[in-house]
Amino acid sequence: MSVTVIVGAQWGDEGKGKVVDMLTEGADVVARYGGGANAGHTLVVGGRKTVIRLVPSGILQPRPLCVLGPGMVIDPQVLRDELSSLAKLGVDTSAKRVLISENAHVVMPYHVLLDQLREAGRHAIGTTKRGIGPAYEDKVGRRGVRMGDLLDEETLRGRLSAALDAWSPTFASLASEVPPMEPIVQSYLEHGRALTSLIGDATGRLQDAVERDEIIVAEGAQGSLLDIDHGTYPFVTSSTVLASGAATGLGIGPTAIRAVVGITKAYATRVGAGPFPTELHDDVGERIRQRGGEFGSVTGRPRRCGWLDLVALRHAARLNGMSEMIMTKADVLEGLDVIRVCVAYEIDGVRSSRVPGRDLARVKPVFEELPGFSTPLGACRDAAALPQTVRRIVELAEQHTGVPVRWLSVGPEREQSVRLS
Repeated sequence: MSVTVIVGAQWGDEGKGKVVDMLTEGADVVARYGGGANAGHTLVVGGRKTVIRLVPSGILQPRPLCVLGPGMVIDPQVLRDELSSLAKLGVDTSAKRVLISENAHVVMPYHVLLDQLREAGRHAIGTTKRGIGPAYEDKVGRRGVRMGDLLDEETLRGRLSAALDAWSPTFASLASEVPPMEPIVQSYLEHGRALTSLIGDATGRLQDAVERDEIIVAEGAQGSLLDIDHGTYPFVTSSTVLASGAATGLGIGPTAIRAVVGITKAYATRVGAGPFPTELHDDVGERIRQRGGEFGSVTGRPRRCGWLDLVALRHAARLNGMSEMIMTKADVLEGLDVIRVCVAYEIDGVRSSRVPGRDLARVKPVFEELPGFSTPLGACRDAAALPQTVRRIVELAEQHTGVPVRWLSVGPEREQSVRLS
């Protein structure tokens, strides 16, 4: 049993990139199992910030093979730009280090256009406008283009024809024309030629790695509360982001998963529309946003900020079967006079420790109030040196979820982490 799954425990943007980078130092394989270029992971190594959207975050480590799994939807142009940027930084992006599943679906230009047109209408839900939702719609509609199809012109033409025919009424309803097929064919055949050495049987490689008991880190995208089945529907992403999605999104058996590591901030953020019980609409929320750099790494949009929600965190822990947690960005809370943590909900006057299946917008958070702290955390490497309030936040998280917090991140750099247990 060789697979460790890294999953977001909130609404995404929890700092999974740093954690994956940290945990893949000795790994043989790191694999993304879902999502697309809507998931930006920011890594800071040696003072240099690198934003990665598609390639697994382990790419900055010298050893692991980085796999883009069949559960992903990949924009080839974004991927090529990303690989080029990494290569300019001296990162090896050859077939020795990068493997793209031939069965991963492709984000096409009409997917991006459809996403943009929908978000401009009255039913907008706050997507990144990267075409992710429409690409997954084509996938389940059995008319999607897969990465392997970019290597065969006849297959590509057939898939494109079916997809454009199916989308024609939707384009008409949005007062837009269907994009012409021929330029897409030529452009995407060129993408296929450029990426051909990297495209292959990723599932077979992963299954072999499991049999050889190699160390595999499965990297999730977004966060548990954005899961298509268990998130705050309809304000969710279009894929399975839970730890269980690693099995289907990579093509390995669930019994291969030995650990599930949930990532949570010491506070909470959310991008786009949807309920957010602990959201702050005051100067404190703005201070957290600015100090935490809470702006989308993909879109640049300001993130909504709020207090840590332990009811939602407990829900995520149970959904994923978390074996341990890592808490990030504790340093962002430095200097606040008061820090609050949501320990329960109140629904129609009744206290509850569960996330309701519907009507999350109706709940009222019940807070435990903690004193602020001014101790700089960035240089802290010893758990005993942490302020009492920080230790209390960790203690509350463990009490409410039943899951131990193993590490506390106190800054963006690799080494700015404190081992707790």
